[in-house]
Formats: sequence, C-alpha cells, structure tokens
Amino acid sequence: MEQAAGCPAVGGSYPQKNAEILSSQYGINLFLAGLLLTFAWAVHAVGISKSHLLSYLITLMLIQVLWMLWYLCRSCTQRRLIQDKDTHAGARWLKCGITLFAVITLILDSFKIGYYIDFSNCLSPTEGIFPVTHAVHTILQVYFLWCHAKDVIQSFKTLERFGVIHSVFTNLLLWTNGVLTESKHQLNEHKERLITLGFGNITIVLDDHAPQCNCTTTTFCSIFSQGIYYLYPFNIEYHILASTMLYVLWKNIGRKVEHHQQNKTPFKFHGITVGMIFGLIVLTSTIAIVVVYLIQIGGSRIKSELALIMFYLHAISVLALMCTAGIVALLIYRLEDRSLDNSKNPARKLDAELLVGTAAGSWLLSWGSILAIICAQGHPAYTWYNLPYSILVIIEKYIQNLFIIESIHREQEKVNDDIKTLRIVTISRGSTLSLSPLYKEIYNGRAARDSGDMPCLFQGSICGRENDGAGVAREETNQDNSSVMHSASDFSFCSRNSVTNNKRRILKNIAAFLFLCNLSLWIPPAFGCRPEYDNGLEEIVFGFEPWIIVVNLAMPFSIFYRMHSAASLFEVNCKT
Repeated sequence: MEQAAGCPAVGGSYPQKNAEILSSQYGINLFLAGLLLTFAWAVHAVGISKSHLLSYLITLMLIQVLWMLWYLCRSCTQRRLIQDKDTHAGARWLKCGITLFAVITLILDSFKIGYYIDFSNCLSPTEGIFPVTHAVHTILQVYFLWCHAKDVIQSFKTLERFGVIHSVFTNLLLWTNGVLTESKHQLNEHKERLITLGFGNITIVLDDHAPQCNCTTTTFCSIFSQGIYYLYPFNIEYHILASTMLYVLWKNIGRKVEHHQQNKTPFKFHGITVGMIFGLIVLTSTIAIVVVYLIQIGGSRIKSELALIMFYLHAISVLALMCTAGIVALLIYRLEDRSLDNSKNPARKLDAELLVGTAAGSWLLSWGSILAIICAQGHPAYTWYNLPYSILVIIEKYIQNLFIIESIHREQEKVNDDIKTLRIVTISRGSTLSLSPLYKEIYNGRAARDSGDMPCLFQGSICGRENDGAGVAREETNQDNSSVMHSASDFSFCSRNSVTNNKRRILKNIAAFLFLCNLSLWIPPAFGCRPEYDNGLEEIVFGFEPWIIVVNLAMPFSIFYRMHSAASLFEVNCKT
C-alpha cells in the first residue's frame, strides 16, 4: 500500500527531470553555436562578418524580451500564482550592484549608438540596431530581476525552464562578446608596447576591426571609441551577474522550499572602522598605481621595467596582508564551536562553485609565470618580483576561498526563545517591594509549582513572604544566596558575550578589509594593467600566440573572481 501510494509522486518527478535535462541541453547548444560564431568572427573566417554575430545576439535578446514580458504579464494577472520565495536568492545588495552595472552599460550603449551615427556610411545597420536592442533588454531584465529573482516557480514549469535557461545563456554569450571585444583592444595595445621592452623578435600584427571610412565628427568619434573600452569592464560584470541570478532562478523551478523566516542582515558601518580604513588605503594606493602604470608602461624600456617593479611590489604587499587577515579569520573559526548549515541552497552552492572555478583562471596564469621564470635563460630584474607575486596569488585565493565558503555555510547565531528579560523582585525587611535592574536569565519553561501563592521564578529565588519572623530571616538568607548566584552567572554570561562580540568585531573588520582589497585587485586587470601581457617573459618561453591564448582565456575568470569575492565578502560581513 505504501509503495502504491508513493508511485505517483515518484513517477511525477520524471517529466520535470526530463524537462530540466532538455532545457539545459537546449541552452548549451544555443551557447556553443554563438561561441563558434564569435570565434569565427574573431579569426576573420571567410563568409562570417560582425553583422552575422550581432544578428544572432539580437535574435536571442528579442526572444528573451518576449519571454520576460509574458512572464511579467502572467504574474500581474495572477498574483497568487507564485507563493514560494527563496529568501537566499536575489539579495538587495546584489540587486543594487547589478543596477549600478546596468546603468553604466546603458551609457556604453549610448556611446555605441553615437559611434554608429558617426561611421554610419560604412557600418552595417545591425551595429546600430544592436545597442538599441541591448538597452531595451538591459532595462527590462533589471526590472525582472528586481521583482522576480526570488521566485520559486511552481506552474508552467517546463515552459519556464526553457525561458530561464535561454536567458542564462543569452547573457553568457553577451558576456563572451564583451570579453572578446575588450581583449582584442587590450591585445592591440600590448603588441604596441612590446617593442619598447626590447622584444623585437615578436611579430607585431594588429588585429584591427576599425571601420574603413572617415568619421563625420572627429572629436566625438575619439570620445566614443576610447570611452567604449573603459566602460566594457562594467558591462562584462553586469552580464555575468545577471546570468548567475537567472541560473539560481532556473535551479529553483519546482523546488520544495522550507518555510521559515529568514533573518534580515543589513549592512552596518558600526564596528568596522579599522577594516574600512586599511581597505580604503589599499584602494586609493591601487588606483594611484594603476594610473602611474598606464602612463609609464610603453614609454621606454626603463620606464616599463620600473612600472612593472612598482606594480609587483604593491601587489605583493596587498596579497601578504590579505593572506594574514584570512589566516586570522580561519583561526577564530577554529576556536568557535558552531555547526555548519548543510541544507539545500542553490544560491550558496553556486557561490562556492564559482569561487573555486574562477580562481582556476588566476592559478593557471600564476603557474605559467612560475614555470616561465624557472625555464627562462635570461632574467630581467623585474621577473624576480613576479615569482613571489605568482606564489602569493595562489596562496591568497586558497585561503580566501576557505574563509568565504566556511563563512557562508556557518549557521547564524540565533537568540534562544527561552531567554527572557525578567525583573528580580526583592523583598526588603519591611513590607515594601522594590525592583532590581534587568537581568537576562533562562526561563526553564516548566510549569510553575502549585504550592504557594507566587510561583518560584528561579531556583532558590524569592517566593511568597512568610508571616512569621523566621520566614523573613529564611527569605533574607535565600535572597543573599540568590544574589551571589545571579552575580556569578551574570558575570559569566557577560564574559562570554564580550568574547563573542570581540570575535565578531574582528571577523567583520577582516571581511570589510578583504572586500575592499578584492575591489582594489579587480581594478588593474579590468582597466588594462596586466603584467602577464607586459613583462614579455612568458611569450619567450611559451611562444607569443600560445601564451596570449592562455591569458585571453584565463583573464576574464580572474577578473570575475575578484568581483564575485567582493560580493561574497559583503554578504559575509552582513551575516557576521
């Protein structure tokens, strides 16, 4: 009978599992087709132009826009359709972050529209249609994520799986397109700088996709063409964040959610002054280093070498401080006895997988640099700074990943419902009652004893006053003993509470410091400060083209790692 009763439930899960498999395969094929089209355009394949790639991306965006409009309309007409919410998904600070990146992306789209107008004589119409479509797609998608990122879809599940996974891979393709365009620009600048470092044996062939006509307004063309590449890092982060939020939405389709209240964890500046000060010092110095680096690199051989040495010394100092902070945080965790939350949570699982997966990008570059230093025949002075830098990059990410993953899996401290605020009633020698200061004591929850007019609140505490003198004396003796017990227990409670607060304060400062450090380390590679390109040693050992391919594949993951780590550390700071 039990098996018969369970059969429908088990059998009912098969169509949904098949829908999940089919939708994921649809998304992968969609992505692979776009990836090959992007690659064909990048290598100047015969018969493939940029207009073909943009037409494919425009089609995908329009399909996603139609699906989002249908979903929004259905949600408005049937407000009670989706009742379950995943409280861990779509945090407010994450929505604010993606909104900021989206606003800068809209500025990028406006620059592209202006660029198309100036070169309209020799550009394909798709290059004008693409930024307009992308702007509409961005506005609608941000609104959709603000309103529905927490949804746990329980109706039209098969259709919604295809719609959400289509959105995930559309954003991944837009991310890939942005990464490729920005990487080609960085590569052209890198090739021009290599000559100043004395690597004349490397063939310099610029991969130029510039339009073959004159600009109608020279001043605006220069602003648009240069400004576009400074805005691409924000566009890249926007699309990867959107794809991760949509992926969590896809994983939540049909999920059974445990109904429990999620405690809000607002961000507070109180108690993290030290971490913020040191973090802001690192951020300010990093911006200054990047500005000087971009000015000096490529000016001459001596200036380029000094710029590289300056970058490595600064990065080594920051990474050493981050390693120390991470080790201190892990030691504090080892001293605490708190269980881990192993409940099913798609958002938390994705965060941990992205941390480890994207860290592999920088690990690959670091091991490549270490191997190049070992195998190279000649060693310029700046290459010896590259060795400790590469080693620290590996160690720092290893420690930071441990800290973040353990932090997001630790259960939050919960205030016991049995802890009550009680007033201890003391009885003086006369008939007057007085109230003592507040104490937090544990109410044992058991029923009050039936004997006596007043129930005993604490063991050995005040009961009803006896009428005779002996009763008064006995009460005073019990009151004295109770006062000593309360004083001891209160002192012990305050002591433990003080130690716990100190640990939490240290952890919050560490999280705030690491948050700002990761933002600082995101800036250099995102805005063109890439010593993996400029030191030239790896190109000699591995060959120019093989090493450039490795850097172009690994660098986007390394950049995303820093932004994702900063987002995770912000969450850790709020939860601590």
